[in-house]
Amino acid sequence: MRIVIAGGHGQIALRLERLLAARGDEVAGIIRHAEQGDDLREAGAEPVLLDLESVSVEEVAAHLQGADAAVFAAGAGPGSGAARKDTVDKGAAILFADAAVRAGVRRHVVVSSMGADPARRGDDVFDAYLRAKGAADAHVRSLDALDWTILRPGSLTNDPGTGLVRLEAHTGRGAVPRDDVATVLAELVDTPATAGLVLELVSGSTPVSVAVKSVAGP
Repeated sequence: MRIVIAGGHGQIALRLERLLAARGDEVAGIIRHAEQGDDLREAGAEPVLLDLESVSVEEVAAHLQGADAAVFAAGAGPGSGAARKDTVDKGAAILFADAAVRAGVRRHVVVSSMGADPARRGDDVFDAYLRAKGAADAHVRSLDALDWTILRPGSLTNDPGTGLVRLEAHTGRGAVPRDDVATVLAELVDTPATAGLVLELVSGSTPVSVAVKSVAGP
């Protein structure tokens, strides 16, 4: 498979790129800064220099041509203000989904956040973040041309992955290592029968492959 990942230098994306490359997939990661390219090459991915805050749908679609799947794993990141939550977590996610439609890439996996809600109240930056993620998710869900799966992890940690998770429509709050999020994403990309699902993810007791199969359709 050829898989294009938005936010290719993110902590989850780099882990995912290593997993996909190791299993023989062709991986491209979209990055904003040229100096990030070496980290992607080291992970086995092809760096694509593109600023999702300033490009057109057509420009992004050109890089998605011929891909088998697209993964949105970009984020404004901690320390960014409410404005960038709107331009990255919402705007870039919508742009990337629209570009996938334009390029004819049906399989679309989104890294969202537990609690994402376009109607979230509050003035904190975190409230703005959850509103932005919720609005982006709603847009993706409206696109009939995509076989989308939305993954909403709990609190992210850098603990070593265990390969054991809880993956359900509603898990309740909890933490999950980024390693395990990446492993779940790799499995979801490969499991189109999870299309149309919004899934929450926390650490649990079920092996990743079993957890994904148990939520997948027939």
